[in-house]
Amino acid sequence: MKNSFSHVAVLSEEVIKALNIKRDGTYIDCTFGQGRHSNLILSQLQEAGKLIAIDRDPQSVSIAKKINDKRFTIKHGLFSNIYKFSKEENIVRKVNGILLDLGISTVQINDAKRGFSFKKDGNLDMRMNPMTGISAKEWLEKAKREEIESVLKKYGEEKKAYKISKLIFRYNHSRNFKKITCTKELVNIISKVNSYHKKHPATRTFQAIRIYINNELEELKKILEEALRVLAPFGRIVAISFHSLESRLIKNFIKKYSSYVIIDQKIFKRNQENDLSQKIKLKLINKVKPKRKEILENPRSRSSLLRTIEFHVK
Repeated sequence: MKNSFSHVAVLSEEVIKALNIKRDGTYIDCTFGQGRHSNLILSQLQEAGKLIAIDRDPQSVSIAKKINDKRFTIKHGLFSNIYKFSKEENIVRKVNGILLDLGISTVQINDAKRGFSFKKDGNLDMRMNPMTGISAKEWLEKAKREEIESVLKKYGEEKKAYKISKLIFRYNHSRNFKKITCTKELVNIISKVNSYHKKHPATRTFQAIRIYINNELEELKKILEEALRVLAPFGRIVAISFHSLESRLIKNFIKKYSSYVIIDQKIFKRNQENDLSQKIKLKLINKVKPKRKEILENPRSRSSLLRTIEFHVK
């Protein structure tokens, strides 16, 4: 078994197979992270091939900028801006494959200062881009108890959301307690309510706060719809989800376009690239879970589910 899973791309072999890579094709890695998947995709491309990577995290963008390859371009920003980035690169309706490796990257979780890990003590931040938005610490200080409870239920499916939110609010608003400023303090508070049972007691709460702070589910909804604007016929979306909320959104997206429909005018505007008379549909090619060997070598892959979705036009 490997000592660390920080250098392992989840479902790497399955991703390459699912993308069905054309040697001279155009691909977008919407979640660059440490670049493991991006480097694998580049290894499959010839000189005429092209890979665009996107990441909102400045740390990941810095890693990407070290790749000296004329076939590769990194974009700093939200992956929901995929159409904007594709237009900048003149690849609208030319994209053969889009990769979405969702959730948290190992760049983020391995750096205690980022505040994503409930196993390491660090600043309670949780922003994927620390330069924008509000940190988890700031939000927990300002939020009403009911708001915290709602977030824990909605994004973490936390059964003890009321008790946890009550305790968090008490610590941040009572003179008798020290305000929560670091991950260890938050974990200790959650552990007063939740006991260890299969999962770490803080798993659901940390997931919920992170999803809320980074607006992850809304971003996922947008990227899925925006992908329809840039894919070439028979292009593929390869999406790796890590929890039921992501998985449900992807499943509903596929269902929405499971039979041929006329493209919404809001998505496609009449021009040379996009014709409103076109009908599109999505076909689920397969669903893949990691093998036992990969789970042992890479614990992050344990809850992952890869879906391969193909774009059809007529």
